[in-house]
Amino acid sequence: MFSYDMVHFGHANSLRQAKALGGYLIVGVHTDEEISKHKGPPVFSQQERYKMVRGIKWVDEVVEGAPYVTTLDTLDRYGCDFCVHGDDITMTADGVDTYHLVKSAGRYKEVSRTAGVSTTDVVGRMLLLTREHFRQGEREYEVSRESSSTMGLDSTARSPWTRCSQFLPTTSKIIHFSDGKEPKPGDKIVYVAGAFDVFHVGHLDFLEQARKLGDFLIVGLHTDPVVNRYKGSNYPIMNLHERVLSVLACKYVSEVVIGAPYAVTKDLMEHFKVDVVCHGKTHISPDIDGRDPYLEPKAQGKFVTIDSQNDMTTEKIVNRIIMHRLEYEERNRNKEKKELAAYEAHMKNIQSKVPCSNHCSNSKLNSSIGGSQPTNVSN
Repeated sequence: MFSYDMVHFGHANSLRQAKALGGYLIVGVHTDEEISKHKGPPVFSQQERYKMVRGIKWVDEVVEGAPYVTTLDTLDRYGCDFCVHGDDITMTADGVDTYHLVKSAGRYKEVSRTAGVSTTDVVGRMLLLTREHFRQGEREYEVSRESSSTMGLDSTARSPWTRCSQFLPTTSKIIHFSDGKEPKPGDKIVYVAGAFDVFHVGHLDFLEQARKLGDFLIVGLHTDPVVNRYKGSNYPIMNLHERVLSVLACKYVSEVVIGAPYAVTKDLMEHFKVDVVCHGKTHISPDIDGRDPYLEPKAQGKFVTIDSQNDMTTEKIVNRIIMHRLEYEERNRNKEKKELAAYEAHMKNIQSKVPCSNHCSNSKLNSSIGGSQPTNVSN
């Protein structure tokens, strides 16, 4: 069971790992009321969060309004053999481990938390957008010189889960997220391009409509400097590698072009054998030479404007954060405080059981993953 607020590639990776432990993945998502009570105000509404989780390709079923504390009755009701969560700790407003019941019953498994990202971190990056400039030492932050994920690192964070470690992209991460499938002969190939920054329900609805126009959907992702050129400020919030994983996790997406050219050229269309090029109803910024980046597909009669019936944008999400800045800053502080207390208690428990000479200098929190079973999974 989870909040799944600000759904990102870290959430998707935990679901990918959970699915690998069994044959059918059921995901419980909490209501706005439960999240507000135990964590603070969510950024997205429960309906938006339900939709986002359903859009992740490893999810088989979503349980709406799942209880904040996972009970054995909940697992039994949905035919789940065990519950899965990441190797961080989630607690109620009273500081109680939300998985203590299933842990005691031996029906709990852990998967590794994805280093380099957290909801707290993403919210922090958005809060930094209220500043005209962000300084690292004596120089101003520039997208072209630093990964945008740098904006989320906070040296004052002490909790091992709130503090965001550096995200290190590797080919194995991409392979885990990719289906690795090629288009079949005769498939109608659809191409879309954009930033897809902080993947949200607006993106999801757009990609669902784009996929309906063909059999194989390719998403071109622009580089950080290109996104910064047409969006300005400190965009993108998520760097290119993070955005690649977020888009690959979407069940409607077949393939991603990493660092796609801003203009959709004839060469690109021929290379990928593109039949349809789509764009939403949002504004199209001209290319650096002032030309329409979709001039070629329009000339070929292959350009389609999609109305997804969803006007959500990354900018609107940032505005939600900024309008409630104090609430979200307080939420982040409270979350870190609870996590730090739980972590320190855990470390004291470990040190009381293990000779200090062997482990005290390098103790750290580790979790093991149980053996794979062909069973239903609840997360």
